[in-house]
Amino acid sequence: MSTCATASEAQDEPLAGTAASARTWLLIEQPGPWGAKALTQSRLDPGLGRALEAAAGAHGGRVALIRRPGRHADCSPTARHRVFLARTVPGDSWVRTAVLSGSDSLEALRDIDFAAVDAPEASGKDTAAAVRGAPWEPYAGDPLALVCTNGKRDRCCALRGRPLAAELAASGGANVWEITHIGGHRFAPTLLVLPHGYAYGRLGAAAVKGALDAVRDGRVTLDGCRGRSAWDRPGQAAELAVRERTGEARADALSVTAVETAAPTDTAALAADGADCARWRVTVAHTDGRRWRVRLAETADGPPLPASCGAAPVGSVRFDVEECVQGPPEAGAARG
Repeated sequence: MSTCATASEAQDEPLAGTAASARTWLLIEQPGPWGAKALTQSRLDPGLGRALEAAAGAHGGRVALIRRPGRHADCSPTARHRVFLARTVPGDSWVRTAVLSGSDSLEALRDIDFAAVDAPEASGKDTAAAVRGAPWEPYAGDPLALVCTNGKRDRCCALRGRPLAAELAASGGANVWEITHIGGHRFAPTLLVLPHGYAYGRLGAAAVKGALDAVRDGRVTLDGCRGRSAWDRPGQAAELAVRERTGEARADALSVTAVETAAPTDTAALAADGADCARWRVTVAHTDGRRWRVRLAETADGPPLPASCGAAPVGSVRFDVEECVQGPPEAGAARG
């Protein structure tokens, strides 16, 4: 059976720079059936789903539903809901959690101040004040392994994601959940790992366990890595390029400090690229003061591939590293 995932895999479509962009994630446990647009097509109140999606999206966040792996019988409206709120920015990565009982209690999530969660220093509020409205507490358990399994959105997520989620849950060592949507069906099985927010694709259980072991040590593995959700896609690709070239594995050692559009170096290159090429100049900074200038070419001239099952094939997008140059260290930066 041909699917979007098998087509992408056959063409070896690059993974770097394909993660969903979100500095903040709100995850709501909602057992039972999920529709393609799960926030409004599940047992979650659709008005609440729309409101949370809009509030989070206005401040660089995303909302998704989660449930434990296994059979998904319909659920009582009085069920308990585990919720997680996560921040994925280096130096400010954290997860808070709460348990809410019954559908009405989920209304407390409307009180989250997403603006303050995204930039507490800018809003004059601390994070504790921003996450009011629910009995939040810091989460300090095993890494959160969130496997996309929503077959109503794309069948590849069910066919490849559900077996992975079940195997990870059975083997232990991680807090495993199914999740409604993290983007990139064609890279199934897809996985988001918190607290750092790195997304992965096309990995089997053994490789995922290696990635989760690295998270416990505050590190990131590059095998199957799509990027860190804190950055937009050029930033994701640039950060992974620096990691590949330097061997830096500490998750919070690198930050993307600038993403700018860049012109081709000459008119001949512009003519050759045509309209399907964009260039980016990205600055990646290390906590020890080192900085890299990464020049990327974003092209959409790869083999036509469907973004999801049933979609019309389009040229696949990829980021090619044209330049990765280390510059002078930032004055006054900490050494480590």
